[in-house]
Amino acid sequence: MIKNLFNEKKAAQAAAFFLFQAGQPMSVLKLTKLLYLAERRSFELHGSPMIGDRLVSMQHGPVLSATYDHMNGALESVEGGWESWIADRAGHDLDLRDRPALKNPADLLELSDADAAVLSEVWGQFGRMTGWELRNWTHSNCPEWKDPEGSMIPMRLEELFAALKYSPEQTREALERLESESAVTAAFDSIKK
Repeated sequence: MIKNLFNEKKAAQAAAFFLFQAGQPMSVLKLTKLLYLAERRSFELHGSPMIGDRLVSMQHGPVLSATYDHMNGALESVEGGWESWIADRAGHDLDLRDRPALKNPADLLELSDADAAVLSEVWGQFGRMTGWELRNWTHSNCPEWKDPEGSMIPMRLEELFAALKYSPEQTREALERLESESAVTAAFDSIKK
């Protein structure tokens, strides 16, 4: 498993992008699926994650684990992270913390142009679907998802890469690159402490 790649600020700003596009609160289920599909598309196009979260299979489909925990208020936020952008969960919905303040998705400075392009593509393809339609779509079209039978199981990147039709060589290269990025991130994190 690749560690140390989760970028809470990017997760928050990717969520903010989708909430901005929606123009209103969004169900946790829908936002969870949109973020997963964006992460999946980033892997497909670039061989690397946008958010770097741990991928898991849950009852209602594939999920970005730490991002989901932030949605549920189960993790503390870093400065400029989740709580800076996303309001506390209200029932089954999430919304922007300060909707009037975000006037343009270009204000989401953690997101690269490539990230914004992926998010725009995912919104264009899936934004009109409901959370339950997205749940059903991921069950049918994301073969890396396995039914955890009421639990949660980690998703191996090799399974995702196989579903994305990576060759064995592409899989090996992607895993080596991600391991290297993880080691660099861990080294920088140890310096900060």
